[in-house]
Amino acid sequence: MLLKNTYNEFVKILSKPRSYLGVGALTLLIGIIIFAMKVDGKSIISFLTSSFEQTLTFNGHVLNGNLIAFIILQMLIVHVPLLVALVTGDLISGEAAMGTIRMLATKPISRTQIVLSKFIAGALYTLFLTFWLGILALGVSRMIFGTGDLIVLNSDGLVILQDADILWRYGAGFAVAYLSLLTVSSLSICLSAFAENSIGPIVATMAIIILFTIIGTLDVTVFDSVKPFLFTTHMAAWRSFFEDPVSFDNIRESIVILLAHNVVFVALSVFAFNRKDITS
Repeated sequence: MLLKNTYNEFVKILSKPRSYLGVGALTLLIGIIIFAMKVDGKSIISFLTSSFEQTLTFNGHVLNGNLIAFIILQMLIVHVPLLVALVTGDLISGEAAMGTIRMLATKPISRTQIVLSKFIAGALYTLFLTFWLGILALGVSRMIFGTGDLIVLNSDGLVILQDADILWRYGAGFAVAYLSLLTVSSLSICLSAFAENSIGPIVATMAIIILFTIIGTLDVTVFDSVKPFLFTTHMAAWRSFFEDPVSFDNIRESIVILLAHNVVFVALSVFAFNRKDITS
């Protein structure tokens, strides 16, 4: 029954125009970035590497698909949560707003399973969005710009990763990025369980992300003990796969924190929905 209800919930997601809005927006944004890099990418890369050209000589195709994919991820990964919340934020509250929540509760399935089916459906949509991001960012970029070594600029300096050592990093990076977006999906569904309209959970999700991000970036000692436990602190953990050597300890810590947030959000949603008054 859980699988059947999950299928129905996923069909509901696919029936909403806003579900395709996220895919369309992602496609358009990546297309604009790829077009811009194709037209004027060399001058942009030259500007970024100008400070190193006095001591280093760059040979080969610096502007390649691997670099474009990294730039796209760096630019868009902070915007994709909005596209996720736009769809998952009304999975429960949307039922209340349309008055279908009582009909849903009459099915031969427990309220807990109803909530779990919505979480699984939201996770599947988030997975598709992440997969589509990977296809466009990495697949299309490598087709247009070709492959080559990846140059990454971080706080420690310049890191050059060989082409043969890149694909597994992207695979692992997208997996962690998916876990980050899944946390956003879980948060928006959790807030949806407490709301009676569709807009509130979406706005609240983005407000929480913005608030946590600001707290994480403020250099204030009072927040130092809190920062490691904010899920936004670990949403950029995918970048650690592009360090040399890879900091697997930090990645494992981020995965544990993100998974813990997902468990808490699911538990809160189940608790709230089981206590929700659907008779009014």
